[in-house]
Amino acid sequence: MADIHVPKLNNNDTEYLVVEWLVGNGKPVVAGEPIAVLETSKAADELEAGESGYLHHVAALDSWIAPGALLARITAEAVPQPAPVTDVPAPVTGVPAPVVSEDAVRQRDAPVAEPVVTAPARVAMEELGVSHAEVASLGLAVVRRTDVEALVRRRTGQTASDVHEDVHEGARKERQDAREPAADPGAHRLSRVQRAVARAVTTSHATIPAAYTVVKFEVGPLLERAKGLSREVRRPVGPAELFVQAVAALHPAFPLFFASVDGDRVHPADAPRVGVTFDMGEGLYVPVVHDTGSLKAIADALMRYRLAATEGDFREKDLTGANIAVTLHTDADVILAIPLIFPGTVCALAITSPQPEPRLAEDGTVTMRTVANIGLAYDHRLINGRDAALFLAALRMELQA
Repeated sequence: MADIHVPKLNNNDTEYLVVEWLVGNGKPVVAGEPIAVLETSKAADELEAGESGYLHHVAALDSWIAPGALLARITAEAVPQPAPVTDVPAPVTGVPAPVVSEDAVRQRDAPVAEPVVTAPARVAMEELGVSHAEVASLGLAVVRRTDVEALVRRRTGQTASDVHEDVHEGARKERQDAREPAADPGAHRLSRVQRAVARAVTTSHATIPAAYTVVKFEVGPLLERAKGLSREVRRPVGPAELFVQAVAALHPAFPLFFASVDGDRVHPADAPRVGVTFDMGEGLYVPVVHDTGSLKAIADALMRYRLAATEGDFREKDLTGANIAVTLHTDADVILAIPLIFPGTVCALAITSPQPEPRLAEDGTVTMRTVANIGLAYDHRLINGRDAALFLAALRMELQA
């Protein structure tokens, strides 16, 4: 028997959605054959069977599953497998203890300083008003949804069915709404990409206390310099390439702007990895420039991403690992944009379209210059307004160098 565990698909996500089983439960499967589709916040990935045999589903369709969790099993013979254990319930008086695997017991009872709280458990904690301290007091290595529900039962005296209904009614309704035909014949379901965008936006607004600072940059000289650099590196060079290069160069001086926040802990990044927004009519994508060591490498990456954006043809590795984002707003009439801080990052830079602006010289004459409003959205838990202003000032100097 071979277990199939969920690989790490996206550094920005802690769980993925099981959107499709490509091989039925108990059906034969061949090594290398795609068996399931998992949806991350940026793309959908097919997982393949590692060996031949009979596939037995462990994770349910439309369920959320964390990296490392058991997705399915492959057996040599077509025999029914025991029902999978997805949670380890806390004991309830008068109810026989469920049969669980040895792995589940070891995972539950292993002593750790801080428990691992599964994503369903976190949702239940928020819905039922359970604090982290209460969860930690359970003394479990891994806290699951059923543990949270049992804690609430003990605290409030509710029955198990009452708590179960409170927690799951919203999830059932969401699944029902997604599957039932819309009453309005003109309605349609959001695309896969837009559903991912919707999840990212919802998570960002719910978990990141964002603030915003905008500064006017004179970009005329920068645009002129870009023309010469295009000839030099033999690749298209514009504001996007130059801003990515300048932002990456600030990593040593402003490490917190490239970090991530987990509760009250800050995790610095070892190197700058800059996500850049692309929307060519096929949905919003944020591919990542991993190699920021040279302008040519940046230009190569962005040129490839522009082509991929027209077809929606991104690889998962193109879309993972960003620790800061540059959002492009190229419409000629866009003078201000407040970007989303993508979950897993703490900053997003907005570049708006260059605009002509009259300027009064010291001698009283009126001249024209080209400006753009450059804004920084930032996680206020980690970065304050003064820091944001210093970052933008340093960015201006970097672009002028």
